[in-house]
Amino acid sequence: MEGLNRPDKPYPLVQFDSADALGECKVMSDADMGGFSKASLAWQSQSASEPAHARFRGSISTELPPNRPDIQRSGYVAWRTQDRSRTLFGKGLWDIDAYSYLALKIKSDGRRYFINIQTESIVPTDIHQHRLYAQSPGEWETVVVSFNEFVRTNYGMVVEPQKEMMRQKVRSVGIGLIDRVTGPFDLSIAEIYATNDSGGRQVPERDDDEAAMFGELAPEKKDHKKNEPEQILI
Repeated sequence: MEGLNRPDKPYPLVQFDSADALGECKVMSDADMGGFSKASLAWQSQSASEPAHARFRGSISTELPPNRPDIQRSGYVAWRTQDRSRTLFGKGLWDIDAYSYLALKIKSDGRRYFINIQTESIVPTDIHQHRLYAQSPGEWETVVVSFNEFVRTNYGMVVEPQKEMMRQKVRSVGIGLIDRVTGPFDLSIAEIYATNDSGGRQVPERDDDEAAMFGELAPEKKDHKKNEPEQILI
């Protein structure tokens, strides 16, 4: 009987169908802490060959900021949705507990991006992450990932014990690039949504390379101060 209550239609989280959607997102990079990576999120209107979408692009630099001995690594960029407006019942959160998968319609350059989901966790800096596996770089495709495959991390480090994602209290969703490979990047995103349809595709599982990337860029927790620029929780 449980399956009868599973929604058939997708639940939209991010739709870049108009330029106004960019106002619901924020872009972050190591430049917020003195680094030299560059990132922007720009809207592109629909054309004969492409849907309306946001283009996340820029360049990665691993050059360390001067006069910041506490920063040992650099070279990351990300964007995420802004915190949602409060409601009569409290914080504005997404409830996607009835869905099994996250789907992203993207056109990738093939770089090693990560999907980031933040929930209303007891530990506010916890992030659930998964590699964004593009099967056809340079072409539009829909990537589908099981929520059960996401890894709980904190400041880039895998947290043990792993706990199930609080899908009934999702704060934000976004994408980061943390491969520390210098040079340009370019990722287009049309929409992100929760769904119960795996699309008939083989949903990729985590691999050893993915696990090894966690923690590469995470600043030390003890160095985090409330009034510093927001650090990317990769």
